[in-house]
Amino acid sequence: MNREDIYHLFDVNGKTALITGATGGFGKAAAKGLAAAGAKVMATARTLSALEQLVKEVGDSGSQSAFSVGDPVNYEDVKRVVRDTVDTFGGIDILVTAAGINKVSPIIKQPVEEWEGILNVNLKGTYLFCKEVGKVMIEQGRGGKVILVGSARGHLGLSNYSAYSPSKGAVHLLAKTLACEWGPHKINVNAVAPTVFRTPLTQWMFDDNAFYLNFLKRIPLGKLGEPEDFIGTVIFLSSKASDFMTGAIVDVDGGYTAG
Repeated sequence: MNREDIYHLFDVNGKTALITGATGGFGKAAAKGLAAAGAKVMATARTLSALEQLVKEVGDSGSQSAFSVGDPVNYEDVKRVVRDTVDTFGGIDILVTAAGINKVSPIIKQPVEEWEGILNVNLKGTYLFCKEVGKVMIEQGRGGKVILVGSARGHLGLSNYSAYSPSKGAVHLLAKTLACEWGPHKINVNAVAPTVFRTPLTQWMFDDNAFYLNFLKRIPLGKLGEPEDFIGTVIFLSSKASDFMTGAIVDVDGGYTAG
């Protein structure tokens, strides 16, 4: 195997990637990273203006991209977004489910509706996109790569996270279940489990110096994650380099869950 063969292992040039939650921290990093690597990107989220800005930024870099506004919890929206992707780019090779929310609250105080909302976006939205993209990938007959965004909190409990942690634990098990179900179709399904990354939702953790310094004590690499730290794992899981890997939960956490 020569250098060109190695490069080919990580090549996603010309592949079509559908990114959910594309305007959030993880989704935006995945969209920009895959686009920079040559993939055609369909970005979806709820907010039109943010999608327009993202696609402009991707387009300015010379990559092919488009957007389709949709709510990941609305099944009709999900079906339309998937149709839009196929109509625009001719198929789907990669799915990254990055749509997610969190609201921290003690279980005895958290409204049931809030708990349901978190489960809906984090788990139901992931399920719906997997369901519809899975149909496309199976019909195409050329396999595919599905990357679900879980969380370190899908492994570990934490006070006041009785919605978020179970939702992400379920996402991890969904990845394993679909890996078993879709293996015969050569569709690889893996999950990425990050710890705290700098995103609009977590910026307060970086701004609160006492919290920041205390949290760093739990991370062997001595830093919290930046969106760029997410890209390499997404490229790997989207490429031939991960062809014999499915049902895995990949911890991208600086060693947070190591000890």
